[in-house]
Order: sequence, then structure tokens, then C-alpha cells
Amino acid sequence: MDIFPISLKLQQQSCLIVGGGRIAYRKAVLLVKAGAVIDIISPEIDANLLEVIQQCGGQYIQSPYSASLSLRHYRLVIAATDDQAINQAVFEACEADNVLVNSVDDPPHCRFMVPAIIDRSPLVVSIATNGASPVLSRQIRTQLEASIPHGMGKLAEFSGKWRSTVKAKIMNPDERRIFWEELYDSPLKEQVFNNNLAEADRLITQALTQWDKPKGEVYLVGAGPGDPELLTLKALRLMQQADVVIYDRLVSAPIMELCRRDAEKIYVGKARSNHSVPQDGINALLVKYASEGKRVCRLKGGDPFIFGRGGEEIQELFAAGVAFQVVPGITAASGCSAYAGIPLTHRDYAQSVRFLTGHLKEGSPELPWSELVYQNQTLVLYMGLVGLEKICEKLIAHGQRPDMPVALISKGTTPEQKVVVGTLADIATKVSEHQIQAPTLTIIGDVVSLREQLQWQG
Repeated sequence: MDIFPISLKLQQQSCLIVGGGRIAYRKAVLLVKAGAVIDIISPEIDANLLEVIQQCGGQYIQSPYSASLSLRHYRLVIAATDDQAINQAVFEACEADNVLVNSVDDPPHCRFMVPAIIDRSPLVVSIATNGASPVLSRQIRTQLEASIPHGMGKLAEFSGKWRSTVKAKIMNPDERRIFWEELYDSPLKEQVFNNNLAEADRLITQALTQWDKPKGEVYLVGAGPGDPELLTLKALRLMQQADVVIYDRLVSAPIMELCRRDAEKIYVGKARSNHSVPQDGINALLVKYASEGKRVCRLKGGDPFIFGRGGEEIQELFAAGVAFQVVPGITAASGCSAYAGIPLTHRDYAQSVRFLTGHLKEGSPELPWSELVYQNQTLVLYMGLVGLEKICEKLIAHGQRPDMPVALISKGTTPEQKVVVGTLADIATKVSEHQIQAPTLTIIGDVVSLREQLQWQG
């Protein structure tokens, strides 16, 4: 993040705009809406701009900008001329006096940016690209305008009226946040939107009267194979309301960025022969935090019930009397195969698919080999990179043809996705040749041959 977003209170604050044209007018209108008092320096001034200045109590200084002018008493300055040299001189003068400055359409000479704004006062949403693409900011604003009801401003105002009362009743900030979240999910919101404020007052009074310390809960959430856009809507909602996030190695960094910013985040990742927290320890953490009244998101790569040990975790929660819910995720087999252009089933190639774990006990394959040697079947192996050579040898030994196609998909669905195709006879030698790294999914079957036609990702 190259910029730090803030909201400035400019009521009755002196601000300066250098320039008197159309761009200066647009900036002046925004500043006046925020309550600022604006001065203008320019040899000429647009008639509409002059009217705005007179309305806010500012002054028009009919003069070219001079470096001798003191800017120290201004809260912020905007350079809005069509002369780059003047804009740069304004920037340098502001830097010398530690005054916030914006040079329109000139990011290197800006100490702050003016974002695209959605105004639902007192709710204000701003979108900025650090000057890289103002058009994109405006386009995103247009999209958000349709999704944020105008009544949200009324709801923010209503909440402000009750804020001190709620704070006095519910002193714990975490519990208070839960109260407001539950309230915004209740019928109260629609009452405020429809200006039924008496009924809204009754509902919040009732909620405060009935409020009790919240009980903890665990959300067992599948984060999918890596691409954050593959998260379900429910997964995203629970990730953003959890007080604690307990996550494993396969949860990608972009997905973690979508969790609530102030949530406590605990890494319990597991790699082969290197468990940062053993499974018993993870189970204990879930029970501990939920017993403290926390909303805990157990965030797992893929789907929690497909080689994710989610069943073991909720057994522990059930035994401890902890409430829980499970949110399925797109499992790696589905996500990675789709992004690699390999259908797991196909009328002409495979009428069944089997999911297997290649995470073998003590390095020894423990799989029903005779059942796996079937011509019209796709095999998908999770965590099978280390034992891949032995697995291929076993399949061939039990009758599978050596030229059966095999695909290795490393870091599937992410920008680092790598796909290597071979056969049972040679795929193991390609691991080191192509520097394939975990996490890797292995697909064995004739469907792999379709990748040449169907691939659409790397």
C-alpha cells in the first residue's frame, strides 16, 4: 500500500486552490461540500467558481501565483492550473511549509490524492488508485453506487444517535461490534431506510434490553484452491466477521487479505514432517477461543471435508459443546483441473473419478491398487509429490499401461500455476526437471490428453 487513506475534517478550515478554470471549479465544489473556506489565486476566474467562493466566505485573489506568497496558514492546497511549472512551484512551496498539496493529474507532485467519492453522508466511501488510473476509480464508483442504498446514510446517522447509549450498556468493544452487526442484519435497517424511526428506536431499545454476552462459534470454512475469486459468498461473509482466524499453509496470501483486518490471525500450517501446530493443538485452539465467546474462522485450503481433517475438528467441537457451521469450498481437484483445462470426467474418456491421498504412511503406498487400474477412470492424487515415483511403479505393476497420461498441477488457480504433462513411465523424472513444488495435484487418466485442446490458463 503506497498511500494511507484518511478522512479529513475541513469544516471552517482555510484551503487554497491555485487556478480559476473548470478543474478548479470541480475541486472547489467538493471542498465546499465538506465545509471548507476556499481562497482562489488566479489571473482569471470562471463565473461559477467565483459564485462558489463567495458562498463559502472565501476570497478571490486576482493575481498570478507568486512564490513569495505564504501558504503556512492553509490546511491544504490544490494546484489546478494548466501550467506544469506553476503547479510544481506550488508543490515545492507546500513541501517547505509542511502543507498538504495536490497537483491535479500530476501524481509525483501530490502529497494527497482526491479519490472518487460515494456520498451517503455521514457515510462516505472513497476509491483511489494512487493516481494511476482516475478513470478506473470512477468506474468502480459507478458500480458501487448501485450496490449501496441511499438509506445507508440514514442508518449511519441513526447509529451515531444511539452510539453512546450502546457503549454505556455494552462496554466490551468486541461484544459491542457483534451487537451492531446483528442489528444491521435485523429488520431495523429497513425501518430506518423507510423513515420509520420510531419503530427503529423501539427495536434497538428491545435489542439492548435483551442483549446477553454472545456465545462462541467456529466456522469451518473452505478457502478453495488459491484464487480468491473462487471463495463462496458465505465464506467471505464469515471470514470478515470472525474475531479469530486459524489458517493453514494452503490458504493463499490474497485470501488472507480478505479476512477482517483487526482479527487475530494464527498460523497452524502443516508441511510434510513439519507441523507448526499438531492436530490436537489445533483442536484445542478452536475450543479455547470459542469458549471465550469468540467467533473463530478455521480457514482451510480447498474443501474442509476432502482430505482436510475437518471431520476430526468438528468431532472435537461437538464433544466440547461448541457451536459450529461448515462452509464447503472448491476442492483442489475441481479447481486445479478446471484451470488446467482437464475435465475430470468426459463421455468418451472417463465415466468415474476417484480422489486419493498420496500422503503415504512412512513413505509406503497404502492404496487399493487393483481397484485403481481401470481404463475409463480418472485418478486424482492430493499431496502425492513425494511418493509419485512409487505410485506410478505400483500402478504399472498392477496392469496399468505405462503410457497412461499424467498431469502435475503446481499451485493451481494462482498466478504461479504450472502444469507438466507426461506418462506413468516418465512423469517422476519431470518433477526435478521442471522444478515442480508443492502444493501439487496429480491427475492420472486419458482425460489429461484433452489439455492440449482445452487449456485456457498457464
